[in-house]
Amino acid sequence: MRSYVCGQQKIMMIFLFIMFRCSVCYAQQSDLDSISTHNNYFNPKQLIAPAALITIGSFGVSNGWFCKVKQDVKEDFYHIRHDHRFRADDYLQYVPLATGIGLGFTGVDTRHPFRERLCVAVTASAVTALIVNVTKYSVREKRPDSEKRNSFPSGHTATAFMGAEMVRMEYGNACGIGAYAFATGIGILRMYNDRHWLNDVIAGAGVGILSTHIAYWLLPYERKLFGWNKQNMEAAIIPTYNTAEHSIGLCFSARF
Repeated sequence: MRSYVCGQQKIMMIFLFIMFRCSVCYAQQSDLDSISTHNNYFNPKQLIAPAALITIGSFGVSNGWFCKVKQDVKEDFYHIRHDHRFRADDYLQYVPLATGIGLGFTGVDTRHPFRERLCVAVTASAVTALIVNVTKYSVREKRPDSEKRNSFPSGHTATAFMGAEMVRMEYGNACGIGAYAFATGIGILRMYNDRHWLNDVIAGAGVGILSTHIAYWLLPYERKLFGWNKQNMEAAIIPTYNTAEHSIGLCFSARF
């Protein structure tokens, strides 16, 4: 019973750690109006949080003390889980990213139009996949539930936090905190399902956040590449009805 209570305390510490990251995000900017398009350009301060998370996660790959901690966490989750697993994280990992792309259609104020949000999502996903897969097959950390050596970092967690950071940057902190809480749940599920170690999840969160920032840094160059810096044309097609001739037509109006 005592070990089970200690396990609950450790899991609570995990929650508090990742929620502390949410608080840092909230403190960075007070509301959507404070987010300027200048944040699309490289800012060294944006490296602090993801670098810290990746460093802590990397420290846990081989450090003796950290390895003991993550083994204890694995056992604690086993006492809670036993043989019951919840595999929905394979699909739920994409919810924050889908929210980042589509929430603007609900009327919520957003920093960028749909095409740019989509571009950011595609770029961030590509960067995440590159970093995660190169690291997995370079570090070769063994998974907690098998002999496969592709555990570090957690790709599911990276995807979830990538989307959460996009939500925060596009829609502000009120939406961002909810997205970060959801992403935290994905990280917890990866450990609950015995698919990843604690350090895998921590590093994965850092990779996801970093990938989103890289995508926004690249957005100005992608605008130039696709010609999105040119003035947009506004156009409308309006149906018309001629009462004298009883005919239907279309009126096209455009402003350049």
